[in-house]
Amino acid sequence: MKQPFLQAIGERVLVLDGAMGTMLQARGLKPGQSPEELNLTMPEVVAGVHREYLEAGADIIVTNTFGGSRPKLAHFGLADRVTEINARAVAIAREVCGDRAYVAASIGPTGQFVEPVGELSFDEMFTTFREQAAALIDAGADLITLETFLDIKEIRAAVIAIRDLSPTMPVIAMLTFDNQGRSVLGTPPEAAAVTLEAAGADLVGSNCGLGPDGICDVLAAMRRVTRLPLISQANAGLPQLVDGTTVFPASPEEMTAFHDRLLDLNVRIIGGCCGTTPAHIRAIKAALAGRNQGWREKCGPAANVTFLSSRTGVVAIGGGAPAAIIGERINPTGKKGFAQELHEGKVAYIRREALEQTAAGAHLLDVNVGTPGIDEPAAMERAVFCAATTAGVPLVLDSSSPEALERGLKAADGKVLVNSVNGEEKSLQRVLPLVKKYGAAVIGLALDEQGIPETAEGRLTVARRIVAAAMAAGIRPGEVIVDCLTLTVSAEQKRAVETLRALALVKEQTGCNTVLGVSNISFGLPRRPLISSTFFAMALAAGLDAAIINPKEEEMMAAWRSAMVLLNRDLRAAAYIEAYKGTAAAAVEPAAAGEPDIRERLRRAVINGERDGVVALVEEALAAGLEPLQVSNEGLLPGLEEVGRRFEKNQVFLPQVMQSADTMQAAFARLKREMAGAATSLGKILMATVEGDIHDIGKNIVCTLLENHGFEVIDLGKNVAADRIVAEARRLAVDAVGLSALMTTTMTEMEQVIARLKEAGIRTFTMVGGAVVTQEYAERIGADLYAKDAMEAVARIKALLKGSGGTE
Repeated sequence: MKQPFLQAIGERVLVLDGAMGTMLQARGLKPGQSPEELNLTMPEVVAGVHREYLEAGADIIVTNTFGGSRPKLAHFGLADRVTEINARAVAIAREVCGDRAYVAASIGPTGQFVEPVGELSFDEMFTTFREQAAALIDAGADLITLETFLDIKEIRAAVIAIRDLSPTMPVIAMLTFDNQGRSVLGTPPEAAAVTLEAAGADLVGSNCGLGPDGICDVLAAMRRVTRLPLISQANAGLPQLVDGTTVFPASPEEMTAFHDRLLDLNVRIIGGCCGTTPAHIRAIKAALAGRNQGWREKCGPAANVTFLSSRTGVVAIGGGAPAAIIGERINPTGKKGFAQELHEGKVAYIRREALEQTAAGAHLLDVNVGTPGIDEPAAMERAVFCAATTAGVPLVLDSSSPEALERGLKAADGKVLVNSVNGEEKSLQRVLPLVKKYGAAVIGLALDEQGIPETAEGRLTVARRIVAAAMAAGIRPGEVIVDCLTLTVSAEQKRAVETLRALALVKEQTGCNTVLGVSNISFGLPRRPLISSTFFAMALAAGLDAAIINPKEEEMMAAWRSAMVLLNRDLRAAAYIEAYKGTAAAAVEPAAAGEPDIRERLRRAVINGERDGVVALVEEALAAGLEPLQVSNEGLLPGLEEVGRRFEKNQVFLPQVMQSADTMQAAFARLKREMAGAATSLGKILMATVEGDIHDIGKNIVCTLLENHGFEVIDLGKNVAADRIVAEARRLAVDAVGLSALMTTTMTEMEQVIARLKEAGIRTFTMVGGAVVTQEYAERIGADLYAKDAMEAVARIKALLKGSGGTE
C-alpha cells in the first residue's frame, strides 16, 4: 500500500517519468494525430511507454492526457469524448503501476489565452479544466499535474477549477519559462509561485523550455517567495537538429548534475520533459541514492511575509520589507469625471491614474468603482483588466459588493488583496469564501456590529475574531492584513494615539501584518498633508507594513522614503538616493513644457494603450490638417516602435504590447475611412502554423503586430499542409511567408515547406519562429530570417523587405 502522496514527498524525493510525445511518435503516432486518441485505439502502446518508465525507476507515472481538454480534442473531432479518453488514460496507467507508483493525471494548456489578452473568459477556462479534472479524479488518479502552461491566468483558472472539485486532490502546477526567466506573457518565477500557491497548488515548479541548469535557476527564484515543495521537470538540454531529426543533447549523466542544488532548494520531485528517455530517468533515480533526501526545514521566505502578485511582479508586505504603498486614487468618491466615465463604460481615468500613481511610487493600486447607478461587477472587471495591463502591479480590490469582488477576482492575473472584511458575521460569511476560492489575501477592518472599538484592546479582539474566522475558512493568518482604522483627530485627538497603540498590539499578539488608510487622520484641519505625513511617519515607526495613500502627494512620499531609511528598511538608502538624485525612472511618458504636439500625443496614446481616447486624437489631428499617412507614420507608428524598444529591454511585456496594438487598430479603423483605398501596404505576408501543429498563439500575435505596422497579412491558421502554403503563396504573390511551430515533432515541417517553395520557383522571403525554433535551425533549413518573438518578427521583416527594394 502506497503512502499518501503528500506524505511521501515530505520524506523522500520522488522521480517522475520522462517524455511521452516523442516516445509515442517512435511507436506509430502520426504527424497531426491526437496522442490522446491512442488511449482508445492503441492502449497497449501507451501502456508500453508507462511500463518502460516504471521499470527505469519512476515513482510517478504521468497519464497520456496532456491534450485531453475539450478545446484540444476538438481539433481532432474528439470533443464529445473528453470523459472517455481521460478515464481510459488513468485506467491504462493504473493497470501498469498497480501500487508501485503514483498515477499523475496530466493537464496541459488549451492553446488560447484568457481575456483581455485572449478571447476566453475565466468562466470558460474554469469550465474547461473542471470537466477534464472531473474525469481524471473520478477515474482514480492519485494527483493532477498541470504542465507547460504559458499564461498565468490560464493555469490559475485550472488550479481553482480543480480545487472547486476537490480540496484534497494533490495538485502540481508548472509554467514554462524562457532563458530570460519569464513566461511568454512576461511572468517571472516569483510571481508564478505566489499566484499558484494562493490558488491552491500543493507543488509549484517548471517544465519544458529549459535544460536542468535553467530550470534550477527558475526554482531558486521561486524558493525566495514560497515554502511549498518544488518540482523540476527539465528538457534533456535545448533541442538541436541533426540530420533532419530533432535531438536533445543532454546525456543521462548531465541530467543529474544539479541534484545537490535541487535538494537544497527542497525540490521534492525530479523528472524529465522533452527528449528524456527511460535511460535519463534511470540515471536520475540512481543519482538520488545515498543523498540526503530529507525535508529542509528552514528553506524559503520568512513566515510572516504576505506576498501579493501581478502577472509580472511580486510585492512583499511585512517581514522587514519596505512598507508597501497602496495608491488610493482609483476611487470615484468626490471625482465627478471618473464617476461619469464609469457610467459610460470608459477606463481612461483608470489608465491615467494607474500610470501616474506607479510612476510616483505606488507598489499596489486600490481599485474602487462603487458609484450609484452602474453595473458594479462589470465595471470592476473592466477596471481590473485596465489597471493590471497598464501598470503591472498587484491590485487591491475595494468593494462592499460580493458580486463585484468575485468578478474582479476572476479578472485578476495574480494574487490580489481584497479590501475588505470586518468583524460582522455577515461580512465574514460573504467575503472570506471568495478570498479562499480565488486565492487572495484580505484586509481585516477592526470593527464589528458595534462599530469601531474605542480602545486598542477592543480592536485587537475584533482582529482576533477575523483571524479565527479566516482560519476556519481555510485561510492562513498571514493572509489577513489588519487595518486598525485611522480616525480623524480634528474631532478627538486621542484617537491617533489609540490607533498607533492598536497597531503595535495587533502585530505583537496576532503576528498579522498591518495596513492603514492614512489620510483620514487630517480631515477638517488646515495643511492636511503636514498632519498626514507626520502621522504616517509615526505609524511606520510603530511597525506599519502597508499604507493606503495618494502617492502623488510629495510630502507623504517624502515621509515614507525618509522613514524607510531611518528604520533600516531601505538597504543602503538605495530607494531614497534614487528618488532624490534626480534620475528616478518614470513609468509614464513625461509631459513636455506646454501643450505637446498632436503627433507626440498620438505617440503617447499608443505607448500607454489609451484605446478609449485615441480616436478623438486622430480626429483632432485630421482637423488640424494632417494627412492620414502623416497621422500614421509620424504619430502612431513611432509609438508602436517605442513599445517595441521597451519590450526588447523587458520594460513592458506582451499584454502591454497587445494593449498598444488594440489602440493602433482603433486608430487605423478611423483612418481607413479617410484613406478610401489609397493606403499603401508595406508588403503582403502569408502566415501559417505548419502541418501537425495545432498551436497558433504566437503566430496570431505576430499577425496582429504586422497589420498594425502596415503590412497586409493573410493568416492560413494552424495545421496547414505544405501544399496549401505553396499554392496560396503563388496565387497571392506574397512578399514573405511566415512559418510557426511550437513542438519539436513539427518543426521539421518548416524545412519541407521552404524546400517546396524553392522547388516551385516561388520568389519570396521566408521567416520562421516558435518556442522550439532557433537561429541555428533557421539557417540550417534555409530560412531567410528567424525571430524569437513578435516584436522582433516585425522589425526583421521590415528591414528585410526594405533592404530588398521590394514593396516598401
